[in-house]
Amino acid sequence: MLSLHEVEQQLNVWGWGANGSWDMYLGNTHLAFNPKTLIMTWITMVLVALFGIAATRSMNMRKPKGAQNILELLWEFIRGLVNDNMDPKKGAALLSIVVTYFIFILFSNLIGLVPTLSSPTADYNTTLGLALCTFFIIYIFGIRYKGLSYFKHYIQPFVFFLPIVIIEDFAKPITLTFRLYGNIYGGEVLIAVLLGLLGGWTHVFGGFIGSVVWLAFSIFVGFIQAFIFTMLSIAYVGQAVADHH
Repeated sequence: MLSLHEVEQQLNVWGWGANGSWDMYLGNTHLAFNPKTLIMTWITMVLVALFGIAATRSMNMRKPKGAQNILELLWEFIRGLVNDNMDPKKGAALLSIVVTYFIFILFSNLIGLVPTLSSPTADYNTTLGLALCTFFIIYIFGIRYKGLSYFKHYIQPFVFFLPIVIIEDFAKPITLTFRLYGNIYGGEVLIAVLLGLLGGWTHVFGGFIGSVVWLAFSIFVGFIQAFIFTMLSIAYVGQAVADHH
């Protein structure tokens, strides 16, 4: 039986470095970058772009097939979610954003199942960035459709609700961040624990054995977490643009 640290060392095929970060100094400012997260994020972006190209390169409106069929099914499903939560005219501008959310998060969640690779969403910096995007989109849509009157909800129905509403607004990106990060990171840790129980078989095929053991559940969690993040983002924006009576 191996410790978690020993498993991580054996699976570090690409040599990410002992401290797991790149250090950069801009004047007196120290910046630290996680090379593994950066590289995995760029790989995910390339995969998403290739999927988009494959789905739209030879579009057939009568008989969609392959990647186009998958994209159309996904588009219709998420459009239904958007239309259920807000006016379809207001939601049209949001649709392409949340579809991209779902595809990127799903690819990010599942890439960690490939031996020797890891999920960008297993790093809270990635999930925080996505959550902050949602946070700003809420205000952009709220101001776009309500103007400055959008901020009236902070003092409705009574002004002493102001602190509670502020806490509620700032809690949204925090919960989005750690819900996605916790589930994906927890899955990767569990795979490492399973590999530790295998002892000397840990490094075989870059941890392929442990990945297969946890594969079905990890795929399920990957889809569910992508759906939850997308659904909550839609719901939050829907609340921001809703007409209160």
